[in-house]
Amino acid sequence: MASIASTVMVLLRSRGHDGATASGTNAASQWVWGRQARRTRGWSWRHTALGYAIYHASSVFWACGYEGWNALRPPRRQPPLGRAAAIAVLAWWVDYHVVPPRLSPGFEHRIGRAGMFLTYAAFAAGLAASHPRARQLPRRAR
Repeated sequence: MASIASTVMVLLRSRGHDGATASGTNAASQWVWGRQARRTRGWSWRHTALGYAIYHASSVFWACGYEGWNALRPPRRQPPLGRAAAIAVLAWWVDYHVVPPRLSPGFEHRIGRAGMFLTYAAFAAGLAASHPRARQLPRRAR
């Protein structure tokens, strides 16, 4: 859910900020194709599909960390959004301050600062929405 939510945000922000819907997703293919992937605007298997596959794999990695944290220390009272936000911030920090630039998502060049915030917020919302407690319906008072 986090991968899909954040990818949709990247697509929307790419279209609004850059004018090319696929450009943000294409940028993640820089892992394989280098810097020129960031400049690719149109839909393609080479850039868009590969970019999404790379981004999805990264999202699954962070989602596993989130699920592992919840398994080790189940949240009692706090909503799952707090932990999801912490994982999203950690993912952002690693993506842009730890790994080499070529291994970052690359979409920052296509979605702007507001898009970055919204994308990582969508990622956190997707993580939280996947938590079993978030899916429970509230009980009605009898």
